[in-house]
Amino acid sequence: MNLFVAVDHLRSRANDVCSRFGITHGQYNVLRILRSAHPTGHPRCEIARRMIEKAPDVTRLVDRLEAIGLVERGRSDDDRRLSIARITPEGLRLLKEMDPDMKAMATYFATKVDPRDCQEISRICEGIYEGR
Repeated sequence: MNLFVAVDHLRSRANDVCSRFGITHGQYNVLRILRSAHPTGHPRCEIARRMIEKAPDVTRLVDRLEAIGLVERGRSDDDRRLSIARITPEGLRLLKEMDPDMKAMATYFATKVDPRDCQEISRICEGIYEGR
């Protein structure tokens, strides 16, 4: 139960940061994934696979990000049936603006937990979700 309480606490802090920038944590997650794939982008199925918190409708998240100009979609050169989502310059700017606040969250966690304990927590968590 303590693990769920801790996760909820950290998720709440992340949600607070995201809401200050006008996006949801799920949308932040999509932008983070697309930034790592910039400039080539990813198809929806790859975004879904890389999500930290699995979202039932990645298409809707991408739709909303596209509507506010943070993501654009195009067709794959290799397979015209495949839609590729790419982060826009505005999306990159937003993430750059958010980075200090998100890093502050990681620093907050680091001040609460000893580095050795962080490694142990990570090892335990990997054991929980291994092979999912």
